[in-house]
Amino acid sequence: MTAPPDIVIPSRLEEIPKISSELEQCMQSMGFSDDQILDLQLAVEEAITNIIRHGYEKTPGTIAIRCTAGDEDITIEISDSAPAFDPLGVPEPDTSADIDQRGIGGLGIFLIRRVTDSATYRYEQEKNILTLTKKKCPSGPVAG
Repeated sequence: MTAPPDIVIPSRLEEIPKISSELEQCMQSMGFSDDQILDLQLAVEEAITNIIRHGYEKTPGTIAIRCTAGDEDITIEISDSAPAFDPLGVPEPDTSADIDQRGIGGLGIFLIRRVTDSATYRYEQEKNILTLTKKKCPSGPVAG
């Protein structure tokens, strides 16, 4: 099952709630839990925010979001034409360091890795493509 066609937004932060709302509606219709929906919304919002703030820092552009729903998972593909950058190549932050000793930022990609079941990056046809997948968990408490 595939969600509606790609959503293309301008690289403006005020566009993010639209994407979050579409994602919530799609995931609710598929039977994802509220926590799972919030996890994926967080990951998508963080990825799009990074594209806008860092990728399109000097030149505005567009971001395309494609949702593909399977029986037991949902995959979100986020693509942009900003300069090539592999967010998954960023080293994990030292979360054991004192908060005052850590640099500003760097936790967004860490969170994306933690709240998705898989995250992959590729650069093709002059586009950054970040693919995030969230599996549907059975109802009830999740061990973790």
